[in-house]
Amino acid sequence: MARYTGPITKKSRRLKTDLVGGDKNFELRPFPPGQHGRRRIQEKEYLTQLQEKQKARFAYGVMEKQFVRYYQEAARRPGKTGENLLTILESRLDNVVYRAGLARTRRHARQLVSHGHFEVNGVRVDVPSYRVEQYDVITVRKQSVETFPFELARQTFGERTPPAWMHVSEGSLQILIHQLPVRAQIDVPLTEQLIVELYSKN
Repeated sequence: MARYTGPITKKSRRLKTDLVGGDKNFELRPFPPGQHGRRRIQEKEYLTQLQEKQKARFAYGVMEKQFVRYYQEAARRPGKTGENLLTILESRLDNVVYRAGLARTRRHARQLVSHGHFEVNGVRVDVPSYRVEQYDVITVRKQSVETFPFELARQTFGERTPPAWMHVSEGSLQILIHQLPVRAQIDVPLTEQLIVELYSKN
């Protein structure tokens, strides 16, 4: 699966949002990159909607084609399309690993999943876009438990509180999914209605 490998801080500055979380370089220069970065840009409706979609894409590490498929699936589900879209994005395995505090960033979580360090319900999964379901159990593979990333995760356990829709065991780093997240449990700085408005024009 394709992924964006360029400088994420530049994207954060362009979209005026810290897409990484705790990005010190963004905090130092929270204005758009480039020679004319400090110039005032006229905020138009389409630009605002497009930026909101790009925020979601880069925050979760999803390419445009895959993001469109997620939107189409969200639109087919009952309920609000924007909230369904965020639930789909949050239920990706790389995001679950990040939310559980086992990785510093979603990019780091994606790498850990791609390297095959996790099992879902006892089956090894190395696809970052794998979608978890209610009552799924995600565990670190026995061969990976003593490696540096997970030793560090145990040492820093509790620094970032996992969301209420999952439970993480401190010793084993096992993740239990109580339920799929609802909008009130998703703290990403996004206005999903703008994304819906953008795609509904097409």
